Amino acid sequence: MRDVFRRLTLPALLAASTLILSGCQTVTAYHPQTANDRTGYSDEQLSDNRYRVTFTGNSTTPRDLVEDYLLLRSAEVTLKAGYHYFVFDTRDTKAKTTYHSDFVGWPGWPGYGWYWHSWPYDPGMATADSFPSTRYDAYAEIVVLTDEQAKNEPRAVNAEEVLKHVGPEVKTKP
Repeated sequence: MRDVFRRLTLPALLAASTLILSGCQTVTAYHPQTANDRTGYSDEQLSDNRYRVTFTGNSTTPRDLVEDYLLLRSAEVTLKAGYHYFVFDTRDTKAKTTYHSDFVGWPGWPGYGWYWHSWPYDPGMATADSFPSTRYDAYAEIVVLTDEQAKNEPRAVNAEEVLKHVGPEVKTKP
């Protein structure tokens, strides 16, 4: 067993620690975005009754949860503005996939192939393991409605109902 640990090189240790730490990433919690954290929600007032609302998840946050967070934040913005109803004017969710590669090395390098499964069939080839990572960004423009306007709008969403039904469920998911 000691021989295995002696053969471990710094690149192999770094790759192993990266894999371990990436497995520890948790689903994005419901929180506002900050300068240091690109995940979470943000909102901006565009006019008297129009707002842009966004939610950005990390690579472990599923699309449906990102969209639920967007719905929840839209309801909160509506109530904070003094209204009870809103409609989505525009809404979309975008997926951003990046690919990560772990380079194992070239044959003959110290530490290369310390584990026989990493040896390539062609000794002149290097090996690398690649994997995709997808995160979702959801955004919407909402229009807040008075109670009278909501009566005539079939797409109107009751913000209080969203908070009551969706809020407790999504805030406890992570």
